[in-house]
Amino acid sequence: MDGDRDSAEAVLPAQESGLRDIAATVPARRTATGPAAAPAAVRRWRLPARLDPWLLATGFLALYAALSLSRYRRMETMSWDLGIFEQAVRGYAHLHAPVADLKGPGFDVLGDHFSPITALIAPFYRVFPTPATLLVAQALLFALSVVPVTRAAAHLLDRGRGLALGAAYGLSWGVQRAVDFDFHEIAFAVPLLAFSLAAVLRRRWRTAMGWAVPLVLVKEDMGAAVAMIGAVVWLRAGHDTVRGAKGGSFVRSWALGLAVFGAVASAWEVSWLIPAFHGPGYDALNHINGDGSITAHVPVVTALRTVLWILLPAGGLLALGSPLLLVVVPTLGWRFLSHYPENWGTAWHYNAVLMPVVFLAAVDRAALLGAPGRRWAPEWLRSFVRAVPPVMLGAALALSTQLPLAGLTHRVAYQVDAPTRAAKRALAAIPDGATVEANVGPLSRLVRRTTVYWVGQTGDRAPDYLAFENRSDWLQDPVGYALQLHPQARYSLIADAGGYVVLRRD
Repeated sequence: MDGDRDSAEAVLPAQESGLRDIAATVPARRTATGPAAAPAAVRRWRLPARLDPWLLATGFLALYAALSLSRYRRMETMSWDLGIFEQAVRGYAHLHAPVADLKGPGFDVLGDHFSPITALIAPFYRVFPTPATLLVAQALLFALSVVPVTRAAAHLLDRGRGLALGAAYGLSWGVQRAVDFDFHEIAFAVPLLAFSLAAVLRRRWRTAMGWAVPLVLVKEDMGAAVAMIGAVVWLRAGHDTVRGAKGGSFVRSWALGLAVFGAVASAWEVSWLIPAFHGPGYDALNHINGDGSITAHVPVVTALRTVLWILLPAGGLLALGSPLLLVVVPTLGWRFLSHYPENWGTAWHYNAVLMPVVFLAAVDRAALLGAPGRRWAPEWLRSFVRAVPPVMLGAALALSTQLPLAGLTHRVAYQVDAPTRAAKRALAAIPDGATVEANVGPLSRLVRRTTVYWVGQTGDRAPDYLAFENRSDWLQDPVGYALQLHPQARYSLIADAGGYVVLRRD
């Protein structure tokens, strides 16, 4: 009996152990088939993180294109730049020189600003010869810049903060103002800067320098930005050299070469290339400052306001600690030395090239200060920095209520009113192939099918037609004004509708 009891007592622990093992498997089986399996199913349906930047960029492409095309349909062109660039691209599309008669009969735009990169639009314009081609191309370029900003932020911070920061960048006031301002060659600079500096943050030195080189084809001042990118790579690659990483010294040599290349390219374009295309009468100082002066005219308050507007929405003053801000210096420098007040402030397209720089500079500092391993940074600072991307997105959304994209929330953005339709019919009275002298309003409707000159820029030749936007009734006597412009010719009024007047030479 005692032996049986001993054997039973020996078996019971084994049975209890077996029951515990069985019981332990029950929750595991429930987890595999029950509610706990939901997160795994969600993960299976979740989009890959690598698609985030492209999906975000696609959304902004739709917004930017809608804004530009809406303005074009409603004839709300702000400047003659759209007409000038269309004339230049039209020349490229037909394998001719980029002549913009709006700047003067036979004027080559490379004698104004060295921007041969706009020729990349020519094949598309040849198929779709309309200003809308330029506007969509610009929307695509700006939207493309969202990709490297979002990708770099997600890589250095995390997926959620990367999306928040990328969206804040896409909504940034500098980009919105540029989209709203018809078309400008700086649309090419924005993605090039974004890809280059994003590669710097990811320590991909060759990629960074490769994206920087084409900037010298965007505009003559961009060579200075290229030089600064070379300086930034030189500084950052120096850390690799200190840590003994392979190739650091080689990269720094190439970075110095890039800096020299950028500086020489800008100097060569301003001092030789542009004068060669411009012809007699070119003055470099006048080209830069408007009056030959080298004295800054910008009021201190205006300059400070512009700098704060550039920095505050991009993470407050967080970006100030990043060497990437060196790339901002040349652009702000020539703008504040300019004679034209339009260059000093926050209007138009001038600040778009600064947006990817300051946003990526903010990413740079956020990654440094918010990293958990930074013992020298207090926890409150790391928590603050980690909260910056969503705060930036909130600020961008709040500011957007007063920025151009907010117009897309109103029905009027998608309607063409009766006066505008009447104005289009009035301009349609001008036949294809005619020569026309015009002010801003008619340009985008006429450049693709006629030869258009700016008011007073036709030389000794009287054009076939005159077309003027007259919504403010500044032109009380169209026929008399035509006589002032061309005393040797006589014009008759053939259309006056929707705030536009059209006159034909008798």
